[in-house]
Amino acid sequence: MKRSSRCFLLISVLVLSAVGCASIVGKTMHPVTVNSTPDQADITIVDEAGKTVFAGKTPTTVTLMGGDGYFHGKDYTVTFSKDGFEKHTTVIKRDVSMWYILGNILFGGLIGWFIVDPATGAMWTLQEDVTAALAVKKASGAATGNHLRVVTIHEVPPHLLARMVRVR
Repeated sequence: MKRSSRCFLLISVLVLSAVGCASIVGKTMHPVTVNSTPDQADITIVDEAGKTVFAGKTPTTVTLMGGDGYFHGKDYTVTFSKDGFEKHTTVIKRDVSMWYILGNILFGGLIGWFIVDPATGAMWTLQEDVTAALAVKKASGAATGNHLRVVTIHEVPPHLLARMVRVR
């Protein structure tokens, strides 16, 4: 092996051992697509500290950080709301990146495993899609005024069901 080839190989090994694999291949910011049925629901995304990081309407894509300090990932709470529908809340949970585990075993080594990837937040990943099916609000109490309430046959009380006439 030529001297220049050995020198290049040695430099390559040193550079690869000084970085974390997830920091090279993975990412610290994650695009998360947020959808709802029906569309145009108001959403609020709050981090673990209670800070609102996004407020808007569905559908949308929000870029969120996976990490929050050395060896600490970030979770987010998403609240969906829309007039006439029940409020819905879901959590975007962090997970350990495959690149952090497998990449550092194969390439990154101890420096990537214990220093670079945990410090940059690249060791974490977030789910890519969040979808909520909003439930229609149930009417509370008796209707007042002139309101029309559409119900299925299964929601009609038995005493009214007996008085119904079948129309063909």
